[in-house]
Amino acid sequence: MNVAIIIAGGSGHRMGQDIPKQFINVYDKPILIYTLEGFQRHPQIDAIEVVCIDGWHDVVRAYAKQYGITKLQWVVSGGATGQESIRNGVYALEDKCAPEDIVVIHDGIRPLIDQSVLSDVIVKCAQHGNAVTSMPYNEQIFVMDDEFSTVQYIPRETLRRVATPQAYKFGLLDEKYHEAFEKGVGIYGSSYTNTMMADLGVRLYFAAGSDKNIKLTTKDDLEMFKGYLKAGRQE
Repeated sequence: MNVAIIIAGGSGHRMGQDIPKQFINVYDKPILIYTLEGFQRHPQIDAIEVVCIDGWHDVVRAYAKQYGITKLQWVVSGGATGQESIRNGVYALEDKCAPEDIVVIHDGIRPLIDQSVLSDVIVKCAQHGNAVTSMPYNEQIFVMDDEFSTVQYIPRETLRRVATPQAYKFGLLDEKYHEAFEKGVGIYGSSYTNTMMADLGVRLYFAAGSDKNIKLTTKDDLEMFKGYLKAGRQE
């Protein structure tokens, strides 16, 4: 079984909205629904779990019914941090998933999920036990010596940009979340599943990525998303 965990626990503060950003309507449809539709369409996704802010569970279920998201099986409460939210989603599957099942983790505010990217993440995970979508890094990265200057840089050929979707065999995922929270490793600040896995010594395997896989964090991101949608409608 392949299960998608969609993380929809964020707020809309940087977007300047009064509602959580994943529920903002774009062309009369919530952002979260665009994301869920990508997983609904994919033939290798068997079930969907949404990790959501308390108080919005019924809204998620109502939208899923309205837009035909029949694969939605579970809605789980998020935590105080991103890692706590993912942990809650993983733990909620302990009586539902077998160790060899594949769990795909994805940000609810990355609505332009490419079907071929999702396929590659699943295939690579089946081969290696995990897979993270990735892209080359095309800018120069310098390391700060102090607040104003540097003589150090990181060759961009050695870098990859990693985002979601990410896929993990459930046995590995569940084991490492228990370990991370027991040891306090890889769960603070901007940590995510991929960085946590690396902190715990797990080798990660790269899968395909897409430049369109933008995360809607600011108003500019929202306008870019609208532009992609408008261009797609004109094709």
